[in-house]
Formats: sequence, C-alpha cells, structure tokens
Amino acid sequence: MQVKKYLLKCLHRLQKGPGYTYKELLVWYCDNTNTHGPKRIIREGPKKKAMWFVLTLLFATLVFWQWGVFIRTYLSWEVSVALSLGFKAMDFPAVTICNSSPFQYSKVRHLLKDLDELMDAVLERIVAPELGHANVTKGLNLTIWNHMPLVLIDERNPRHPMVVDLFGDDRNDSASSHPPPDRTCNAQGCKVAMRLCSVNGTVCTFRNFTSATQAVTEWYTLQATSIFSQVPRRELVKMGYPGEQLILACLFGAEPCSYRNFTSVFHPDYGNCYIFNWGVTEPALPSANPGVEFGLKLILDIGQEDYVPFLTSTAGARLLLHEQRSYPFVKDEGIYAMSGTETSIGVLVDKLERKGEPYSQCTMNGSDVPVRNLYSDYNTTYSIQACIRSCFQDHMIQNCTCGHYLYPLPPGKKYCNHQEFPDWVYCYSELRRSLDQRETCIQMCKESCNDTQYKMTISMADWPSEASEDWIFHVLSQERDQSTNITLSRKGIVKLNIYFQEFNYRTIEESAAYNIVWLLSNLGGQFGFWMGGSVLCLIEFAEIIIDFLWITVIKLVALARSLRQRRAQARYAGPPPTVAELVEAHSNCAFQPDAASEGPEPGAYAHEQALPIPGTPPPNYDSLRLQPLDVIESDSDGDAI
Repeated sequence: MQVKKYLLKCLHRLQKGPGYTYKELLVWYCDNTNTHGPKRIIREGPKKKAMWFVLTLLFATLVFWQWGVFIRTYLSWEVSVALSLGFKAMDFPAVTICNSSPFQYSKVRHLLKDLDELMDAVLERIVAPELGHANVTKGLNLTIWNHMPLVLIDERNPRHPMVVDLFGDDRNDSASSHPPPDRTCNAQGCKVAMRLCSVNGTVCTFRNFTSATQAVTEWYTLQATSIFSQVPRRELVKMGYPGEQLILACLFGAEPCSYRNFTSVFHPDYGNCYIFNWGVTEPALPSANPGVEFGLKLILDIGQEDYVPFLTSTAGARLLLHEQRSYPFVKDEGIYAMSGTETSIGVLVDKLERKGEPYSQCTMNGSDVPVRNLYSDYNTTYSIQACIRSCFQDHMIQNCTCGHYLYPLPPGKKYCNHQEFPDWVYCYSELRRSLDQRETCIQMCKESCNDTQYKMTISMADWPSEASEDWIFHVLSQERDQSTNITLSRKGIVKLNIYFQEFNYRTIEESAAYNIVWLLSNLGGQFGFWMGGSVLCLIEFAEIIIDFLWITVIKLVALARSLRQRRAQARYAGPPPTVAELVEAHSNCAFQPDAASEGPEPGAYAHEQALPIPGTPPPNYDSLRLQPLDVIESDSDGDAI
C-alpha cells in the first residue's frame, strides 16, 4: 500500500491534469498537444472525428515510413568524392631501380648446373620429339626431376587422354586399355603439363599450359626457387648485380649523385634493387621546379650478356615510383625501361584521402588489421599489398609447414624446398588456386586511408644515336672499366629521365554524403509537413510515454497486491467469518449449545468464578468492510484525491 501511495504521489508531481487511467491520459494528450491532428479527433463530431482519426493515422504512417527511409540511407554510410587542385613544391618520389635478371649467371652457374642440364634435355625432347633419345637421361640428376616432372598429355582422343612422362615409361592415367600414345605427336595434339603430387604420391594433379614456353618457364622458376631458398641471403646479395656496376651515371637536378645515394634492397624476383630518395634514413629530397632539368637522370648498364638464360626472358630495367618509406612491390606495380633507349617519365601526383570507419574499411597505419605485417622489418609504412602477401605467407606456413621464397619469412620458419618439403609445390599450387584463401585475405586486409599515386607519362627514343654512340660508349667504358676499348653495347645501356611535369597535384577526398545535419533536417521536414509538428511535439510525446509507464507500474503494483490477497484467502476452507459470528463467539465463551440441549450438571462450576455477563453487543451486520481511504496531498493546497 505504501508503494502504491508513493507512486501516485510521484505521478501527480510529474503531471497535473492527465488523470490516472490510459483513457484520461490519451484524452489529455490529444487536447493539449501542439500537433494538429489529435486535437480535431476529440473536438469534432462523430463523422469528422472518424475522418480526422484516419487522416492522422495515415499521415503518421507516412512520417514513420519516411523516417525509416532517411535513417536507413544515413546508416548506409555512403561517401561523396571531391576533386580539388593544388599547387606547391613537392617532395620528389622514391624511385626503385632493378635489373630484370636477379642474378649474374656467372655467379650462380654452379647452383643451376644440374637444373640447366635437365632443361636442355627437356627442350630437346619438346622441340625435336621425332629424333631418337635413347640415352637422353644418362648423366642427368633425376632427383630434381622426380619431385616435379613434366609430362605430355595426348588430347587427340578427348575421351581417353593419355599421359606420357618425358623421361620415363609411358603411363596411362585413364581407365582405358588403349595403346600408349606416339611420342611424336605434334603441338596441337599434345600439351606440356606439370605433374604435382602430395608427399606420399597418392594424390596427383596436372597443371596444364597452352604453350610449352609457359610450361618450361614456370617449371624452371619453381625448381630454381627451391634451390635459391636454401642459400643464405648474404650469398644471394653477392650473386646479384652490384650498384656500382648497374648505375653508371646519376644526376639529380644540378647535383651529381652515384650509387652511394641509393639504398639497396634484395628482391627475390629481381635480386638487388636500389631505391633513390626512400626517406627511411634521410629526409626526403624536394624538387626545385618541374621539368626535365630538375628531375633525376640515370644511365644504367643491365649487363644483358650475363643474364640467367632460363630464368629471365625479358631484358631491361624495372623501375617503380612510390611514396617515401613504402616498400616497393616492383613486380606488380613497376614498369620496364627498354635497353638501347632513352625513357622519359613525366610525373603527376594524385593524393587520395579516404574516410575511415564506418564509411569505409580503411586503416591509418595497419594497427587494426588482424594480419602480421612481414614487411615491417624494412621499417616501411602499411600498404594493402604488404598485407595481402603477408596473409598468403601465413596461409602457406599453416597449410604447407614452410614459407614461399618470394615473401618475407616469420621468425623460426623455413623456406620451402624439395629436400625438406617434397610436396610443397603441390600444396602451393592448391593454395594459389584456392578462392577461399584469396577472399579471406581480401576481407582481412584494409586499404590505407591516405595514399599517394604517381601517374606517369612515358616516352621513348633510341639512345645513343648512331652518330654519337661511338664516343659515348668510349667515355662510359673509360669511366667504369678504365679501358680505352669499348666494353659497353647498346644491348645493355638504359637511360632514364624522371621529372615532375608540373607542380599541380590533385587531391581526391572522400566526405560523408549524408551527415547528421542532413538527417535531422529531413526528419524535421517530413514531420512538420505531414503532421505540423516540431521538436517540442516529440518532447510532449515522450512525456506521455513516461506517464504511461508510471500508470503501468501502479497497475502492476495493484495487481501484485491483489494476487497476494488471493493467495492468503486460499488457505481457508470456507468464506471468512462474519461480524455476527464473531460476536456470538465472544458472548458464548464456552461455545454451549442452545437451551433445548442438555446443559451441564448443577454444581459443575461450584468452585469456579462466575463468568461475566457480556454487555450490549454491536449491531448484527452480516458483513463489515473496512478500507482506509488513501489521501494524497497535492503539491500546493493538499486537496484529497
């Protein structure tokens, strides 16, 4: 009872006039709200009341539908892109220069001796299959071959393709008993493929190619990868092209430079790469003015005569322009500069600024990406390319128990090779074809929120010209080899000019397409247009909701009290005694029967005290209901409710 009384007092102090029932509350709200529709519902006649009720309900439905549309649009987190142009002096980009061949063949010949002999035999078998090769495998190291053999697939009968090992007995991988295929099948009838098997050889697959050139190149690269992965990194650096041999001349603006101004980084695909203006150990160099005269000029000697013949089929220099402190992914983002030419590269700058969460899945520094950055040892910034390759290397280690030679290796792990991990090529091939692996890495990795891209305009011309090549090669040969004879040739010389075309740069910036101001404006506009309401109307509605909750709490308290009373009455067998029965019990202390019944013997209570005669009994009401009146004091005058 005290709880209900307290709640009633609280409700009375919160609002005056609405009443204490749902009906009174609703009527009071419709009569006092600033929204137009509800007032007409209670003030008009029956017909207009029904009309205004339908109109109010319809327009309220429209308002809530429009609100839902606007809120869903706002929560879609769409962005708009703004393009702006700026003009200022800019830092010169980092320039990475690599040779197409990762190693000098004269220094790795001893490592590739057995593999090159196998390659010669394979090419001889493919190019001239009609000739007899009875002793073709004699003297060859077939241990390398057995890990990953090349086969011929005879597809002249598509229903029963036949598989022939180039250096082994004919094998029929189909269920048919047809005779073995003719080894002299032409290129249209037979395709070269790689046989990849698991460690126990129970599961094998074939990797097909449309051309034998692709097949033997991929086969040789995988075999060489297994060999180089077992060589220490320091030895691999020594086998690559040194900076003083690759970079013959350097000029940045009006200042001379040399290979000492470049930072050396070993890249598994291109060997020793050299980065100018990387900004890791020294501040970035600014560009004084746009134009060729204020850019970077290089003369390179790629030494094409010492290329690894089966590992590199492209001659030239590989270069990449990128941000300072970012790792150069030359294979994926770089361009080639052809030997015997002067390549001019004009640069324009695009700066990208993306919105972060929740508008896009971008990251500022990669700290919120659940992938360990294996390129962090180079002290470089985060990039999505580094994340995807680190993710692939993690999956490679988890599935194949070894890491791929092309990517950095986590501490305590080993690179894959045929001796320790015989089935690594099969595992690597399955993982590279796995769609789930690619989708997992793409979902885990995020783009960088701030990025700078360099757009290049490339032009080429023959260099040196026939009229000037004699004296140019003499001078360059004298400077490099201190020789009066010409030691350079057009096949190995590359000239580069890298410069800003202009100091104009473009900024592509993302901004929120729908902000909170847009949302509130549209919500208020729809509410005001359809219902004639405002923010105060919403506050009134919130007030009624609070009153509604208070009334609900009061009714719940009353219901709980009623349930307790019912449980208490359930303990009696019959109805509770009336007042008359209680009075009779008080006047007939011994609960004696009527006079007609036999009484006690005389003298039964001789020694006992005489019972007192009861006074006048109260009126003989059948029932008497007593209930205290709850008196609630108001805030001011204390009137009873």
